[in-house]
Amino acid sequence: MTMFTVRVNGTEQKLDVDPDMPLLWALRDMVGLTGTKYGCGQALCGACVVHLNGEPVRSCVTPISRAAGGTVLTIEGLSPDGNHPLQKAWVELGVPQCGFCQSGQIMSAAALLAKKPHPTDAEIDESLAGNLCRCGTYTRIRAAVKKASGTP
Repeated sequence: MTMFTVRVNGTEQKLDVDPDMPLLWALRDMVGLTGTKYGCGQALCGACVVHLNGEPVRSCVTPISRAAGGTVLTIEGLSPDGNHPLQKAWVELGVPQCGFCQSGQIMSAAALLAKKPHPTDAEIDESLAGNLCRCGTYTRIRAAVKKASGTP
C-alpha cells in the first residue's frame, strides 16, 4: 500500500491504496463517489470518464498512482446542485433513457466545451465517439451539447 494525495472535486483526499488500483475504484470505494460508472473495464465504453488535471481519462484503466498530486473532477463535482449547462440541457432535452453512460457522456462533453466552447456537429460526434450509449440517444446527446454551448 502507498499513501496518495489527490484533490477530488476540490477536496484533498489521502488514500492508502495499491498504486495500481484503478482510479475508478478509488473514487467509488475509497472516496464514496459513485456517479462515475464501471462499464467495460477496458477503456472502450466511456462510462468511467473523469477529468484528471483538466483532461478526460478513462478511470477504469488509469492507476491511482497517475493521479497522485493531481486534481480529479467527477460528475459530482461538475456542479453539486446540477446547474451546469450540460446537466440542465440533459434534463431539458430528456437525453437519458437508462442513464448508465450519462456521467461519462457529460464529462466528455464538458472537456470538449472547455476546449471548444461552440463545437460543430462533427466536432461533437468526434469528441464523443468513444462514449457508447446502449440506448442510442446520440442525437439527443449532440443536441444537449449544442444547447449547453449556446450553438444553434
